[in-house]
Amino acid sequence: MNQKLLEPIMTVTDPIANLTGLIRCPSVTPDDAGALAALEAMLVPLGFTVEHVTFEEDGTPSIENLYARIGDSGPHLMFAGHTDVVPTGNDDSWTHPPFEAAIDDGKLYGRGAVDMKGGIACFVAAVARHIAAHGAPVGSISLLITGDEEGPSINGSVKLLEWAAAKGEIWDGCIVGEPTNPEQLGDMIKIGRRGSLSGSITVHGVQGHVAYPHRADNPVRALLPMLESLMTPPFDRGTENFPPTNLEITTIDIGNPATNVIPGKATAAFNVRFCDLWSAESLKAEISLRLATAAKDETFRPGCGAATYDLQWPHRPSPVFLTSNDLLIGKLSAAIEARTGRKPVLSTTGGTSDARFIKDYCPVVEFGLVGQTMHMVDECVALSDLEGLTGIYETFLQQWFDA
Repeated sequence: MNQKLLEPIMTVTDPIANLTGLIRCPSVTPDDAGALAALEAMLVPLGFTVEHVTFEEDGTPSIENLYARIGDSGPHLMFAGHTDVVPTGNDDSWTHPPFEAAIDDGKLYGRGAVDMKGGIACFVAAVARHIAAHGAPVGSISLLITGDEEGPSINGSVKLLEWAAAKGEIWDGCIVGEPTNPEQLGDMIKIGRRGSLSGSITVHGVQGHVAYPHRADNPVRALLPMLESLMTPPFDRGTENFPPTNLEITTIDIGNPATNVIPGKATAAFNVRFCDLWSAESLKAEISLRLATAAKDETFRPGCGAATYDLQWPHRPSPVFLTSNDLLIGKLSAAIEARTGRKPVLSTTGGTSDARFIKDYCPVVEFGLVGQTMHMVDECVALSDLEGLTGIYETFLQQWFDA
């Protein structure tokens, strides 16, 4: 490759510079704040064709997304991620302003440093190095980047995938650059995720004076055994690839500031992270059965009939999934071991990610930076980890396109 063509490529081989540019765009969901334009400026010199796609839906903010591709043949590797970030909290609590991208004591500070602008910065640097060393990939690379992963995830990856697939895009594998490593780079690849299901229960009673309980019906008395029925017995003991299903009560709301009034209703919300023994529908059926049985419990309501309640599922559930593609997992594991000397654990722990949408289109895994400071005040990444992750991605690209 001649020097004239090499010069613009070399400007994006440094993950630190790439990440600095991205962090300085305060792209708190749903605001893009120039983050996707900054990413486009990195990709165009590498030869990518870049498209910006905005999606809208009533009751939700419109979201700008980006799809970029280089190459027109297979194998086709997708890198997926998001440039949106969570709010910073109290900016005065930060050691350095959250969108300054300050470097201090070997670390780069800023919102999104690890979740997940850092992963994007490293992947772009790795692609730039690959092209500088080997020329354009023998195949195709695409980046599918949303601005709606930290938000409701309605106008982001799910619609961008549908849009790209309708254009004829077909992928052979995907890496999502979320921060997957708990302690050090190379610890863990996420090869699946537990499902997620949220629900709420509203128990209806009869409001009254606390001194005359026989004239009222306290809904809290019914809610207590109903919530207990969701906690015990356990739903399962887990499986070979997934930890046990776990339900957490996330809020209990009575809405009653008076100490001498029996409330008229009581509401509780919960979230379940479930293993591959369940689907969202089978889990809903189990929860419904438990609640119907517990509503008849007279432990705290002697002589009363079954409690009256509403059960709602306010959010779209996330399915459980597991990737078993030996080529994708094997080559990524080999690249990690070659660069770090560590053999990564293959895990399904943690929360949800946009991999839950991508799995319907191609095999997908997640691998990125160390996630200890994500969403925290003083989110930061070690400069050595930025170079380390870039090297892992670079080795993976070489091995992937040698397949």
